[in-house]
Amino acid sequence: MSLINKEISEFSAKAFHNNNIVDVTKQDVLGKWSIFFFYPADFTYVCPTELEDMAAKYDEFQKAGCEVYSVSCDTAFVHKAWHDASEKIAKIRYPMLADPTHALARDFEVLIEEAGLAERGAFIVNPEGRVVSYEVTAGNVGRNADELFRKLQACQFVYEHGDQVCPAKWQPGAETITPSLDLVGQL
Repeated sequence: MSLINKEISEFSAKAFHNNNIVDVTKQDVLGKWSIFFFYPADFTYVCPTELEDMAAKYDEFQKAGCEVYSVSCDTAFVHKAWHDASEKIAKIRYPMLADPTHALARDFEVLIEEAGLAERGAFIVNPEGRVVSYEVTAGNVGRNADELFRKLQACQFVYEHGDQVCPAKWQPGAETITPSLDLVGQL
């Protein structure tokens, strides 16, 4: 079943953010764009490359009115230890959500039950708290922050211009498509 248009559930999670452990809830997410960036676990191999890539693009996400939340099933204390121990992870300025109870991973349908880990999933959530784009990738394949940012921009454009759609490889300023009314339901 698709998660497109699914409203995220109420949640309260600890996060490591700006050298503190803070609470993040659904209320913190509403009213702005958000990316929930799930990864399997701290102290692993592919994960730090992805999180560092997101950290390098974080200012652009912020300028676009979007908060990035990385999420794993580790605790906030493990996030802190990883942040303190890794040069790559030390670059992160976005909240690192802890999901040791697997509530978020279950809600976003990325929990690998038998392992107690999350799949690599990237979810774009609109200001109303609804999933408007997502991609789940095999654990051994890293993702690209540039492409995720492009998708965010396309989702934001469509949100603001509901009568327009963005074609493949669309970039801000490029042509969009206005579907004819008789085809709108067939997109």
